[in-house]
Amino acid sequence: MPKFVYSARPATGGDIQRGELEVKSKEEVLAYLHRQKLIPVSVRQKDAGITIQFGSGVSTRDIVIFTRQFATMINSGLPLVQSLDILAEQTENQALRKVIQEVLYDVESGNTLADALGKHPKVFTELYVNMVAAGEAGGILDTILLRLATFLEKNDALVRKIKGAMIYPAVIFTVAILAVVVLLVFVIPTFQNMFESAGIPLPLPTQLVINLSRFLQGYWWALGAGVVGLVFLIRQTYQTPAGRLAIDKVLLNLPILGDLQRKAAVARFTRTLGTLVSSGVSILDGLEITAKTAGNRVIHDAVMGSRASIAGGETISGPLKESGVFPPMVVQMINVGEQTGGLDEMLTKIADFYDEEVDAAVEALLAAMEPIMIVVLGVVVGGMIVSMYLPIFDMINAVQG
Repeated sequence: MPKFVYSARPATGGDIQRGELEVKSKEEVLAYLHRQKLIPVSVRQKDAGITIQFGSGVSTRDIVIFTRQFATMINSGLPLVQSLDILAEQTENQALRKVIQEVLYDVESGNTLADALGKHPKVFTELYVNMVAAGEAGGILDTILLRLATFLEKNDALVRKIKGAMIYPAVIFTVAILAVVVLLVFVIPTFQNMFESAGIPLPLPTQLVINLSRFLQGYWWALGAGVVGLVFLIRQTYQTPAGRLAIDKVLLNLPILGDLQRKAAVARFTRTLGTLVSSGVSILDGLEITAKTAGNRVIHDAVMGSRASIAGGETISGPLKESGVFPPMVVQMINVGEQTGGLDEMLTKIADFYDEEVDAAVEALLAAMEPIMIVVLGVVVGGMIVSMYLPIFDMINAVQG
C-alpha cells in the first residue's frame, strides 16, 4: 500500500502539521484531514528520491514555464508550499514533476527554497539558485522569478540562433563528403579499369584522383581510425586548462565564426551579470557565476580577472580591456556603469545591443557560407570529374590525329 506525505493547517489557525499515512489513495488522505479538521496544504505520494539529470527530459522551455507560473502564484499571495504542490500536480513533464516534489518535501522539512533547488544542479543552475536566494533574502521572490524566466528565454533564443547558423554549413559539408566518397568508391574505379585496358598514359590530376580512390578503398579503416583518434586527441586536450585555452583562442579568431562567437559571448556575459546584479547578488558572486557560464576559457579567465580586480578594490573594466576579447565600446560602457552606479542597467543595454549584433552576424555568416560552400563543392566534385575526362580527351585527339 502506498504512503502519502501531507502538510496541513488547523482550521482554527496555527502552525502547519506534517505527517505520513499508508492508505490506498490521495482521496483517503484528504478525507482523513477533513475528519481531523485540518486544511490540506499539500499531499503527495512518498517515493524513493530520484536524481534527475537535465539530459533525461527537462528542457529550458520546461524550466521557463515552471518559473513563470511559480512567479505568478507567489505574486498572487499563494504560500510557497501550496504553489509548489500545485506546480507538481499540473506539470506535464514527469522528470520535472519528480524534481518539484522533492523540492516541495525539502521546503516542508524546513529548508529554504534556494537550498532545495540547489540539490538538483542539473536542472537548476548555480545562477538560478543564487538568484532565488537573493529573492528570498530581499522578499522579492516573485520579481526575481520573472527576471529569471526572461533571462532563460533570451539565453535560449541566443543558443538557438547560433545552432541554427551552423545547420546549413553542416548539411552542405556532409553532402560534399558523401558525394566525394561515392565518386571515389563507385565511379572512379570504372574509369580506372577503362584506362588500364586502353593502356594510355594518365595526366597528373587523373593519377592523383585514382591514387586517392585506391587509398580509400584499401585503407578506409585507417582513415576512420585517424578521424576517431583526432577527435579523441582534441577532446583530451580540451579537458586540460592549457589545451582548452588554446582551442578557445583559435575558435575566437576564426574568420566570421569567431566574430559570431565573440558577440554571443559578450551578450551572454552582460545579460547574465546584469540579471544577477539587478537581483541583489553581490558583484563578486555574480562574476564568479558568470565566468562559469561563459562557455569559453578565454572569456572565463577575463571575467575571473575582473573578479580579482574588484576584490582588490579596483574596477571591472581594466582586466576586461587587457584581455582583448571585449570590444572597446563594451569596456567603456561598463566603466561608465561602474562610475555612475548603474552597472546593471548598462549591462542590460549592452546585452540587448549584442543580441541584435548576433542576429546580424548570423545573417552575415549564412550569406557568406552559402556561396563559399557551393564553390568548394563545385570545385571538388567538378575537378574530380574533369580529371577523369582528361585522358578521354587525349584519346579522342590521338584518334583524330
